[in-house]
Amino acid sequence: MSIQAKKSLGQNFLKSGTILDKIINAGNVGRDDPVLEIGPGEGALTEKLLNSAKKVVAIEKDDRLIKLLQDKFAENIKNGSFELIHADVLDIDLNTLNLKTKTYKLIANIPYYITGQIFRKFLSGPIQPSKMVVLVQKEVAQRAVARDGKESLLSISIKIYGEPKMMGVVARGNFNPVPNVDSAILLVDNISKNFFTDFTEEVFFKVLKAGFAHKRKQLLGNLKDLIKNGEKVSEILKKCKIDEKIRAEDLKKEDWAKIVLEFTPTPTFKHNL
Repeated sequence: MSIQAKKSLGQNFLKSGTILDKIINAGNVGRDDPVLEIGPGEGALTEKLLNSAKKVVAIEKDDRLIKLLQDKFAENIKNGSFELIHADVLDIDLNTLNLKTKTYKLIANIPYYITGQIFRKFLSGPIQPSKMVVLVQKEVAQRAVARDGKESLLSISIKIYGEPKMMGVVARGNFNPVPNVDSAILLVDNISKNFFTDFTEEVFFKVLKAGFAHKRKQLLGNLKDLIKNGEKVSEILKKCKIDEKIRAEDLKKEDWAKIVLEFTPTPTFKHNL
């Protein structure tokens, strides 16, 4: 039985076996690996994962696909190698999945309209995967790795948790229905929260988002809006040996760490949290 893809759920079923193999290889999926799959669809990637992984836990929102997947993988469900959860991944409590942080891999062809939310939930959430391999829009993957040398809110937000790498471009013709854009396999490896030893995620993102608030503005102007004290911001940037005229896109994650460390003890900043 074939299911017609729902545009409202961002469904584009991957039909290329070669690309499916590339996704598995990018995740280096082995027999000791529990895998979490988001949006298994008709189970093409699921089938490949079951042949490679220790266990696959799949979260599917679409009511129509549950019976199809239950029938297709009945034997795997019976022997415990496959667990199908009927839910919206954005609503699910990760603590209920019986997965331990950094002991599983997230491998998925995710709906593109929730890409950012998936990154936030699994990179900053309480139960991080050891690595993520996701199909995303090609432009998103290029921004995530800062392919043009310019960082973005997205790229820094990923790099503070792991190492993003484009593992290959996937032409739109490999999907059914055919989307309007090409895709890419994005690997985020070595995921952890080790970056946050001297400040909290909350404080870091408050400064980072302020720095990227107005793309054309220099960093000094954007950060001045955060604490309403241009002289203090100027002092902080000089102490960090960062040019006042620089833009947020030219800073690396290490630069942001220096800035955030200086902002943290600022009374005005604390008051605004």
